[in-house]
Amino acid sequence: MSATWLILGASSAMARAFARRAAAEGVELILAGRDGDDLSRAAQDCKLRGATAVATVAFDLGRPTSFAKVLDLARATRGQLNVACFVGSMPEQVEIDAAPALIDRVLAENLAGPLHLLQALAEEMAGREGGTLLCLGSVAGDRGRRGNYVYGAAKAGLHAALSGLRSRYAGDGVHVMTVKPGFVDTAMTWGVDGMFLVASPAAVAEAIWKGAERQRNVLYVPWFWAVIMGIIRLIPERIFKRLPI
Repeated sequence: MSATWLILGASSAMARAFARRAAAEGVELILAGRDGDDLSRAAQDCKLRGATAVATVAFDLGRPTSFAKVLDLARATRGQLNVACFVGSMPEQVEIDAAPALIDRVLAENLAGPLHLLQALAEEMAGREGGTLLCLGSVAGDRGRRGNYVYGAAKAGLHAALSGLRSRYAGDGVHVMTVKPGFVDTAMTWGVDGMFLVASPAAVAEAIWKGAERQRNVLYVPWFWAVIMGIIRLIPERIFKRLPI
């Protein structure tokens, strides 16, 4: 059975690593993102790594009118359709404090935009041979912190939406996996204070691939973040609100 992976946000470091991992399996790829030149270079790289075919499409979460091109390409595929969503943005809380209008952008790029696409794609997948739909959330969505609560709120909303999609489409053969990465060595975390236990994009991509194969519902990457966040969730609010995190 032929299979296609549609990768949203394909210009990000984690998405590029995941595309390379998928290419090694000899699948077809659709790389969707903002930077057309970067997508073209990534497409050539994936072909060299084993992808049977690679298409690219430009889209921008800030322009919902660009979503139609992505959906048209996905609907034109044959066989099993799989989706990997790596979109999102993370301005620092101090930037949002200085420019509250950024709240709208954070919600659009981390919740509303992805959900519009994933809803339509899940419906398309349900109408054929099922498949895997995985999406990047964040450990930041597990508990609001003073340092990034707007971003965390958007990711928490995304986690809830993915849980709903997982339940709604389980009977249609569509497996929805929520990925919650900790700190990963990407452009989003460069220069951010307080980074520790930082993982490489390649290691994260491998963990995500294996998690998808095992049909995990929620995957913390690296795995130890499940333990860390379990402890953080258990801290009483009266204590947590005093912690400088």
